Amino acid sequence: MTAELIDICFNFTHSAFRDDEQEVLNRAIEAGVNRLMVTGSSASESRYCIELAERYPQTLYATTGVHPHLSKDWGAQTLEQLREMANHERVKAIGEAGLDYNRNYSPPDAQRFAFERQIELACELRMPLFLHERDAHEDFVSILGPYLGELSNVVVHCFTGTGEQLDAYLNMGLHIGITGWICDERRGQHLQQLVKRIPLNRMMLETDAPYLLPRDLKPPPKGRRNEPAYLPHILNTVARCVGLDAADVAASTTTTTRKFYHLD
Repeated sequence: MTAELIDICFNFTHSAFRDDEQEVLNRAIEAGVNRLMVTGSSASESRYCIELAERYPQTLYATTGVHPHLSKDWGAQTLEQLREMANHERVKAIGEAGLDYNRNYSPPDAQRFAFERQIELACELRMPLFLHERDAHEDFVSILGPYLGELSNVVVHCFTGTGEQLDAYLNMGLHIGITGWICDERRGQHLQQLVKRIPLNRMMLETDAPYLLPRDLKPPPKGRRNEPAYLPHILNTVARCVGLDAADVAASTTTTTRKFYHLD
């Protein structure tokens, strides 16, 4: 597979990539994944995302945001720090923001506060919004909904929810990110059916590396670390599920992603 692909969620700040940064990027490029969004999950990590994007400017872009897991660490200076970083030329979205009530690593009220502040920042700066939602659909929709008229582009990344939740997001005009979850014969079967309902001009692809290694990847890599070079494997599964040629899905999702993030 040599068609151009863009990975919208690459957790390149993770320590798993420090020993072979260039090799990881080289493998991605060889696989046709020549643009990658490095995901920010806190103010400090967002700054590191920018450093990495500056180090590899031909390949990497960055997001800047506070993940719901880390919302408890939101401080008096966090919003201004995010606003400042968002002005950097390599930063293309606000996030990873949202709600995650699955384990509540941060209290729900702290999550809701940080989520709404980041929505407001995206509105203020007219920037795309990169979102995370798990076990928090009702609050997520109720908080996000009133801002939709002010927001530019919004994506719910790593969608694994129900058909009703998917319909709600699509009706709200949101984009949907699909990961290697769809390759899991145990947990991903429902997603293999639901993906057919996502218009290609609202779908984007992602690895969420080093997490969510496609379960059916054979042989699995040493250490079971996911990386962007496996995005074509996810593409092929998506193409099979929607009944289209992989090259067509690649072209469409890449065009959608370029437009969403205003990439050159």
